[in-house]
Amino acid sequence: MTGSGIARRRLGAQHAGTVTLDTPADVVRHLGAVQAQDFRGGLWAVGLRATGATEASVERAIAGKSIVRSWPMRGTIHLVATEDLRWMLEHLAPRSIAGAAGRFRQLGLGVDQLLRSRRILERALAGGMRLTRPELFALLERGGVSASGQRGIHILWMLAHEGVLCFGPPRGRQQTFVLLDEWLPAADPITRAEALAKIALRYFGGHGPATVRDFAWWAGLTLADAAEGLKSSGSRLARVRFDGEDYWGPEAGFTTPPKPPAALLLPPFDEFLVAYRNRGAALDPVGTGRLGSLLSPTIVVKGRVLGTWKKRVGRDRLVIVPRFFSPPAEGVLRALRPALERYGAFVGERVELEQGTTAARRKPIRR
Repeated sequence: MTGSGIARRRLGAQHAGTVTLDTPADVVRHLGAVQAQDFRGGLWAVGLRATGATEASVERAIAGKSIVRSWPMRGTIHLVATEDLRWMLEHLAPRSIAGAAGRFRQLGLGVDQLLRSRRILERALAGGMRLTRPELFALLERGGVSASGQRGIHILWMLAHEGVLCFGPPRGRQQTFVLLDEWLPAADPITRAEALAKIALRYFGGHGPATVRDFAWWAGLTLADAAEGLKSSGSRLARVRFDGEDYWGPEAGFTTPPKPPAALLLPPFDEFLVAYRNRGAALDPVGTGRLGSLLSPTIVVKGRVLGTWKKRVGRDRLVIVPRFFSPPAEGVLRALRPALERYGAFVGERVELEQGTTAARRKPIRR
């Protein structure tokens, strides 16, 4: 198997560009979690993998509580299926909390400050209240807890890790927070061994081919715990040897490599890149240097990241501005047209390339 073969199989396992998953909840359940600290980017990461999804339909899935946004693992915001959040917090969040202890000391956030913050915000959010970050910070200040600098967001981070709160539905463009116990139904706990096996099967089934180091990175686990989870679920996965390492993934993707879409417009922090410790299968050294960080949305053609993109608002359309790492081969811009049309359908806008090539002429979707 070649590096390009790994990249193509990963796209297939993730259903990126092959939208055969029915709902947003099916997407996040299949992948295990979808990184989503960029909220709009997270919506698109889910939407490009769900049949007929629009930005509004993914937001409705959040409002309808079939998916939820929080900090379940690796100290980072993800979208997960509702039934998965509690066990993920129980078994994956403690390592993130331990790793952040030094930062909390730097901020002067000790046990007393965090307990006071918890009492203030639990009272404020009780009874189904949905409050924005600025509103919560103001309540902390009035209650005698400074939210200045990075203190406020770290308090919310900790309370989310402890299962006190999570994100609720947006209020306009503002994100809200709710009490987790009021927002989501109770769930039966599972053992750590069960949790490791479940998250391993989700990861390798939804992201493979991948290595145990990739899995440990993605889930925020030690290598020992990652290996234990893989051992428990490995009989349901396929294995291949490449470049001196074992790669694991869904057997269907190994035996019948999917044909990748001609081109994709991926959001920032998309699972196609962020879910792997080693991203060389999709991104060569030149591209790595020019990408700068995973903050940039990327252009993927036949499984390779060829550049980045951004959007700007025109008078009656969105203009997609591509930035290629090197001059694109003939036909690349033409190959982008279906991807642009799909993105236009998702956001409900007319979309064009900067060069003037119309990509989506359909009427805006009413939301």
